Amino acid sequence: MKIAIGNDHVAVEMKEKIVEYLNSMGHEVINFGTDTLESCDYPIYAKKVSQAVVEKSADCGILICGTGVGISIAANKVDGIRCVVCSEPYSAKLSKEHNNSNILAFGARVVGVELAKMIVDEWLNTEFLGGRHQDRVNMIMDIEG
Repeated sequence: MKIAIGNDHVAVEMKEKIVEYLNSMGHEVINFGTDTLESCDYPIYAKKVSQAVVEKSADCGILICGTGVGISIAANKVDGIRCVVCSEPYSAKLSKEHNNSNILAFGARVVGVELAKMIVDEWLNTEFLGGRHQDRVNMIMDIEG
């Protein structure tokens, strides 16, 4: 799977560990995030990852900032994106099953690396259920215009 990843300065170390983990599972990771600790603006990276997902140059995306909240809000401004911020695996699983989320976000100041790996595993290994959930996803997408 080809996964776009983006992060701000707060999440450089977390991103590096998640990239290493994803690579160890055989995924191809496209790094759209910063690699420096110099203060930067997370919406820039949210937009880059979101565009890669919408344009299908990546199968899905992962975004990391301090809490995951700001970067997920920015990602969700891009038409076609259903980004979910998760601090535990159950929400990650249901966001994929029910909402067909295409970007996962979490916070480097909120979850540790091992929990982040569990969240990523649950999200990547869950399939969208379709059916009545597809009708709801369509309704969500209709809100975009």
